[in-house]
Amino acid sequence: MSTPSTSRRTFLAVAGTVSAAGLLPPVLAPGAAAARSTVDRLARDPWERVPEILARIRPPTFPGRRFDITRHGAVGDGRTKNTKAFRDAIKACHQAGGGRVVVPRGRFLTGAVHLRSNVELHVQSGGTILFSKDPKDYLPAVFTRWEGTECWNYSSFVYARGRHDIAITGPGTLDGQGMDGPWKSWRDPGGNALADQAELRRMGTEGVPVAERIFGDGHHLRPNMIQFYDCRNILIQDVTILEPPMWTIHPVLCRNVTLRNVDVVGRINNSDGVDPECTSDMLITGCRFHTEDDSIAVKSGRDEDGHRVGVPSEDIVVRDCVFSGRWGGIAVGSEMSGGVRNVFAEDCRINPLDFPGRFNPRHPVFIKTNKKRGGSIEGVYVRRFTGRAIDRDCVYLTTRYGGQQGGRPAVIRDIRVEDMVHDGARRAINLEGLDSDPFTGVHIARCRFTNMAQPNSIGFARDLTIRDVLVNGSEVVYP
Repeated sequence: MSTPSTSRRTFLAVAGTVSAAGLLPPVLAPGAAAARSTVDRLARDPWERVPEILARIRPPTFPGRRFDITRHGAVGDGRTKNTKAFRDAIKACHQAGGGRVVVPRGRFLTGAVHLRSNVELHVQSGGTILFSKDPKDYLPAVFTRWEGTECWNYSSFVYARGRHDIAITGPGTLDGQGMDGPWKSWRDPGGNALADQAELRRMGTEGVPVAERIFGDGHHLRPNMIQFYDCRNILIQDVTILEPPMWTIHPVLCRNVTLRNVDVVGRINNSDGVDPECTSDMLITGCRFHTEDDSIAVKSGRDEDGHRVGVPSEDIVVRDCVFSGRWGGIAVGSEMSGGVRNVFAEDCRINPLDFPGRFNPRHPVFIKTNKKRGGSIEGVYVRRFTGRAIDRDCVYLTTRYGGQQGGRPAVIRDIRVEDMVHDGARRAINLEGLDSDPFTGVHIARCRFTNMAQPNSIGFARDLTIRDVLVNGSEVVYP
């Protein structure tokens, strides 16, 4: 564990970092111009943009019509398959001009549920949508994006493409039965998921037409729990979502998305909580994530296929959430080749005693890319995070993710972490950059880190500022 120095004020190089040359390349050595640039940048408060973003985010509203799935033949005994009843109720609601499709008390087994415009799927208290463990219930294959690469694959459990004004609301439950179906065996050693994953990535890298990237039946790419593709005006509110087969909530190429007061619990690997991908104007507030991967991971496509689509994720606001996910709390990447801009996260708790993870999370702030991904991450702003007991680093930025090499720039710039209070971790700060692609404009201020086991590690960070930061009682300041 690091110990306080004789003086309570130390410089970064003393705190176990690389040399000053690695921190600040000679071309931008300290001087009047660099100092003026830093002062000017810090004087502009990026949080002033948040009200404008929130003004554009408006949850959809729905007509007062009600369509109970039991009136379309659904039986809530947990055994009868109700796929047709869901389809018929949603169709009737849509054709009537919209309204609420109601799932009452009971356990309603179903295959894929495809939403239509102007439809709110409402699960009442005591009601559960229980998703089938049979992969054939998610066929025919649909147009989707799987880990950042477009293809045709099994339908997500709840799916919509090209729709508007859609919602899933509570206070009931969506249960994916992810650990009980075949999904885990596909990804476990001896399964076939990795071979299909490699083949899809090859297709994306080589530019194979998307129409020829056919997976689904006979293949082993796990579907997402909820995926909305190229949709707008979306609300997910109050529901509890259990045991996804993979990523839980995955809006792709969507606009105007609200995720409010949602609990996500997943034990299967890669069970991210929510993955906004190429999505803009999204609010995530009051949600709790207990997953086996990142809680929130902002994405925008993978490698060559992400560059081909070329749409960033931007203007995303995260507030008042709880992160007990195995990896990152607020994460960006690694599939971010289309770029990410303007992510704001505030007032979140990491691994609190009232919502602890099965395993300790690893990084409250996790920003990740590499030179194969390319793209840029610009403008991630985090403030007032509190937490305890994580396995690795409180603030972790890396342009070496996965050790993958490539020829594209790996850009991470304009990152702020302020007013973080955290007790118990490997390190407070780990900036793992590259000499060829240094971080630019990283600012860490007014943070308190206690019980850090190792010193900070800082490499290749240009225009770095650290102010009023205590690590194990010693003040760390730069420059």
